[in-house]
Amino acid sequence: MPLSEQEQRLLEEMERSLYHNDADYVAGAGGRHGKPTYGRVVLGVLVGVLGVAVLITGVAVRIPVIGVVGFVAMFVGVLLALTPARSTLSRAPEAPDANATPRPGNTGGQASGGSFLQNLGDKWDNRSDERDE
Repeated sequence: MPLSEQEQRLLEEMERSLYHNDADYVAGAGGRHGKPTYGRVVLGVLVGVLGVAVLITGVAVRIPVIGVVGFVAMFVGVLLALTPARSTLSRAPEAPDANATPRPGNTGGQASGGSFLQNLGDKWDNRSDERDE
């Protein structure tokens, strides 16, 4: 069943909004995409190797506490090597420009998201009412 002109316009508006919001997210997140840095990988490997050495030392001297410390060091080394730096994860999104002109139909802020969805639901409800007449 083909879409009506109003439904096509609404779909196109939703696609434009999605592309705009997605572009804002990508620009705000940076180009790193959560990849660990070379320095963190090297540091993680070094801490992991040190942890293995401490673990083996703890087993050799038969002191379990040293072995546990070595295991924890290995675990921390793996986490360092595999996780990205915090600065890329906790970057706050940029504030919108106060001088920017608002787009038609968008008043900005969190309320517009709720009202947009509410309008969409109302239009869907009215659409079924119009067909019954």
